[in-house]
Amino acid sequence: MAPAVLIIDDEEPIAWALRRAFEREGYRAAVSGSAEDGLKQAAAHPPDVVFLDVRLPGMDGLTALDRLKTVAPGAAVVVITAHGNLDTAVKAVAGGAFDYLAKPFELAHALDAARRAVGRREPEPAETAEPEAGPDALVGRSPAMQAVFRRIALVAPTGACVLVTGESGTGKELVARAVHAHSPRRDRPFLPVHVAALNPNLVESELFGHVKGAFTGAERARPGLLMLADGGTVFLDELADIPLPVQAKLLRVLERQEVTPVGGAEATPVDVRVISATHADLSAAVRDGRFRHDLFFRLNVYPIHLPPLRDRSDDVALLAEHVLRRFGVTNAAAALPADTVAFLKARPWPGNVRELRNALEHAAIEARGGPLRPEHFPQPTEAGGTVPERLQSFVVEWVREQVRTASGTEPTDLYQKLLDAVEPAVLDEVLRQLDGNRLAAARWLGLARATVRKMIRKYHPTAEDADGDEA
Repeated sequence: MAPAVLIIDDEEPIAWALRRAFEREGYRAAVSGSAEDGLKQAAAHPPDVVFLDVRLPGMDGLTALDRLKTVAPGAAVVVITAHGNLDTAVKAVAGGAFDYLAKPFELAHALDAARRAVGRREPEPAETAEPEAGPDALVGRSPAMQAVFRRIALVAPTGACVLVTGESGTGKELVARAVHAHSPRRDRPFLPVHVAALNPNLVESELFGHVKGAFTGAERARPGLLMLADGGTVFLDELADIPLPVQAKLLRVLERQEVTPVGGAEATPVDVRVISATHADLSAAVRDGRFRHDLFFRLNVYPIHLPPLRDRSDDVALLAEHVLRRFGVTNAAAALPADTVAFLKARPWPGNVRELRNALEHAAIEARGGPLRPEHFPQPTEAGGTVPERLQSFVVEWVREQVRTASGTEPTDLYQKLLDAVEPAVLDEVLRQLDGNRLAAARWLGLARATVRKMIRKYHPTAEDADGDEA
């Protein structure tokens, strides 16, 4: 018999679309607009999979999730919501949900979840986790952050290594802390290690410890950070800065769960989870031989990517209110007038959440207890982020400016305008760096020599037509 799907959602268009999609794939699909009615249907005709909305009239979805265990114990439940946060995702997974989807989602994602659920084994019961609170809370309602919350909720109860990626200032350590806080290790140590801040000659000793006399100045034995975090979690920030010899030793720790201190001969068992983070391109570092491929694969068991702030501008107001409350502003929403919110959403924030936090602190000081106005904020800085990150930010700001100044018309040449703005600078700088050698410039640009000549004629019509192609 075809698998049965029950959709419990009071939004008729979503329920209708899901039902049609499942029926086209050969499922038997039923719809209910409330948790109470859905529980009755599940008891009368036990489904294989339930798609359960969190916000429902009457009983909420998380309460219904618990009751479904009794009326339909064999059903896999996929929780769906448009208003989720990390706490909702964790509660759903800890409550026995098979998966968690944040609205809006692709129908293909729902179909994939159903296929996996039908062929699943019964999940192990997850431990409950206390809600996250305080200044370290991850904040966001955007689809990009909902995806982050889902991944944290799924991986936290496991012991898997997690690799957090994202630009500088996006909050990678907050993700690591959230994974630890919602894991069975929550009552054990969480030790953050900023690898780039360690003395390169002492990284090995800091991580693995040393015995007395291991090197000059080692007057007594000292346990390393991996030993100090026994039973808990170590967060290795700026992973790409770990020296190659130390990488080999770290791989041994992960594979064998034992630590050998510098200068020592005996290994000590250790139970530690490693969460790592980087804003660098580790795949490129592996290709260049600067990072071990076997260690990369071992640390990258479950990746979580944090989006830059420019890709979740809808979260800016929520983040700003959260930060202002941390600064002691009692009515954070009133401190952010509509024009200030619009100003904050339009700004590119190359330094991401960290830059936003610092700018808000500056503005709060300037405002002296009154509403924050655009003139209270510091001028944008070019210091935040790497060169590619800043370049992306400038392009985003340029596009926003083009849209703002379109005067209600819909431009059809935006891409060409961007090329016209960027091409001359790229061409001129490459030629300058290569002393005008057009053949070499063509190779650097990945273009035909004739194309480079055409670009030179376009942007420098008075230039001499000499080839300048000497090798």
